[in-house]
Amino acid sequence: MIAIRELDHIVLRVADLPAMERFYREVLGCPVERRREDLGLLQLRAGRSLLDLVPVDGPLGRAGGRAPGTEGRNLDHFCFRVEPFDEAAIRAHLARHGVAAGVTEQRYGAEGDGPSLYLQDPEGNVIELKGAPSGEPSK
Repeated sequence: MIAIRELDHIVLRVADLPAMERFYREVLGCPVERRREDLGLLQLRAGRSLLDLVPVDGPLGRAGGRAPGTEGRNLDHFCFRVEPFDEAAIRAHLARHGVAAGVTEQRYGAEGDGPSLYLQDPEGNVIELKGAPSGEPSK
C-alpha cells in the first residue's frame, strides 16, 4: 500500500515564465528553490511542497506538446493548504496584486472540511487556497 501524506510537487507547463514566476513569488510568496536552465525548469518552494514551472519552449516543455490554454489545459486545479487561513488578510493581499478570488466556502480536502477559496494565476490555472479543517484551530 502507498500512503500519500501531502502534495509533494506539481508541474505546470507555462508560456510566459517571467509572469508566472512573478505571480507565484510575489502574490503567493513561493521562493525560488532552484533553477535548471539545462532542462528548462524553475522550482519554487510552496511550504513543504514544490511547484515546478516548465516553459513550453524549453527542453522539458517541448516534450509535453502544445502550450496550455483555454482549450488545452493540463490541469483542473491544485490546492495549497494555508496556515493560518485569515480570509481578510488573504483577500487584501490578493487585491493589492490585482487578483480576484471566489467566495470562501467549506470544502472537503485531504484533512477534512475547511474554508477554501479559488483564484487563477496569469495563465488561467485554478488554485485553491484551503485552511484548517473545521473545528481545528488555525495556528
